Amino acid sequence: MTTRLLVYTRTTAYRHDSIPDAVTAVRTLGDFTVDHTEDPAALEAPLDGYATVVFLSTSGEVLTPAGRERLAEYVESGGGFAGVHAAACTEYDWPYYGELLGARFDRHPALQPGKALVEDRDHPATRHLPAVWDFTDEWYDFRTNPRDRVHVLATADESSYEGGTMGADHPLVWCREQGAGRVFYTALGHTSAAYRDADFLAHLRGGINWAAGLEN
Repeated sequence: MTTRLLVYTRTTAYRHDSIPDAVTAVRTLGDFTVDHTEDPAALEAPLDGYATVVFLSTSGEVLTPAGRERLAEYVESGGGFAGVHAAACTEYDWPYYGELLGARFDRHPALQPGKALVEDRDHPATRHLPAVWDFTDEWYDFRTNPRDRVHVLATADESSYEGGTMGADHPLVWCREQGAGRVFYTALGHTSAAYRDADFLAHLRGGINWAAGLEN
């Protein structure tokens, strides 16, 4: 059965050049029908036809009050939510969104190679990865460590790059439950090259499938 995804890429702050490549990549991830939009009115309509809503490098305030209410109702009643990269730079004025995602973006060092340490080798988003995953990204720091609120799948090894500020415990990828819904977040995905990387694409596929309840 084909699964529908709503991929939302509206930005009112920084806009990633990689967004077009990211949307194209998500369309290839699996047996998904992808509805892509930047229209906030799309989040005001019923969302129960979607297995997962994906915020793909959104930034700033991107929802109307009605859209906020609709998204919260959707997740609480069992809908899936996946946030990619700058999804953590989104809806700072809506406290529920910070709870939903698990943490909010604070800063990042320069784009550079580094290492992600995989903690959960069984989750669909990470089970294909090596224990130490070499990747190039911005290595987001967050305002708070989300570990007590989420299930951490991978952390950043700050000794492998310059400029990290969270220390030895630096969650980078995680999942959690919100109401009856499932939430997946990955801080990776800054560059267009990421969306041509087989490991990263499998990472996204697994996270979205988990949020949709298609894999456990």
